[in-house]
Amino acid sequence: MTVIDPAIVGLEIEPFSRRLDVRDSMKHAAAVGDANPRYLDDARPGGVVAHPLFAVVLTWPVMTGLSERLGDRLPPEAVLSMVHAGEHLIFHEPMRPGDDIRITGRVAAVSPVSAGTLLVLCLEAAGKNGPLFTEYATALFRGVACRGEGRGRETLPASAPKPAAKSGPGETVLDERVFIPPEAAHLYDGCTDIIFPIHTSNAFARAVGLPGVIYQGTATLARAATAFCNGVLGGDPARLKEIACRFSGFVSPGSTLRVHARGISPDSTAEDRDYGFSVYREDGAEALGRGFVRAR
Repeated sequence: MTVIDPAIVGLEIEPFSRRLDVRDSMKHAAAVGDANPRYLDDARPGGVVAHPLFAVVLTWPVMTGLSERLGDRLPPEAVLSMVHAGEHLIFHEPMRPGDDIRITGRVAAVSPVSAGTLLVLCLEAAGKNGPLFTEYATALFRGVACRGEGRGRETLPASAPKPAAKSGPGETVLDERVFIPPEAAHLYDGCTDIIFPIHTSNAFARAVGLPGVIYQGTATLARAATAFCNGVLGGDPARLKEIACRFSGFVSPGSTLRVHARGISPDSTAEDRDYGFSVYREDGAEALGRGFVRAR
């Protein structure tokens, strides 16, 4: 049986750098259906910034080359069973095209679950003026055992504060339908280089037991972030401090999603407010669950 050893917690990946190209950041915004001028109008005073979820485009090389970056500490056969299970992004400053971004990272946690083993990577991105974002990316290795009880979970940030008992379910701040065009998965693939054949090939997807092409989880999260930023934060992505979710269900292109968000009270300050959100499919099942946003 393939086994992952929690002793890899703390193992660092080799740092690398990427130039944030304005064409790439604009393509990403267009691919997730966000026409916010802050991402597309380079004639604006101060220029454009990247969509918050462009962060996962910058760090994607880590996910695709995980076995090489961790060397023989991660069994290469384990990577064949890996699926993206969750995201937690903490934003420090907006990402601006033209910046050279240095990315460092480490294995933050490894833990057993009923379906296999969870591994959390902590990735830090910094530009010329300092930190830009911190990403906690969770991978599930299906059917892969974890040696022992795991390690590192207590160091992870809380991803979904619970509402205080007196606050009830919280006030709904967003309830929006978002249509995912039939070509959306192909556009996201081509505009981001986040590539896997289940997102572009019906033949491949059906061969691995899926009903057909499925929409990328990070693209679904980007659509939710777009709905929230434009619908709650006045279109200002600089107000978004954190966003997190669990990828809990497949999304088919050509379907309509429902993004529902509500205010929650704990851990908020005078400057910040916390929200919970979910994204639902047409059949009512969750596509994104345990959603959390912290905003200025």
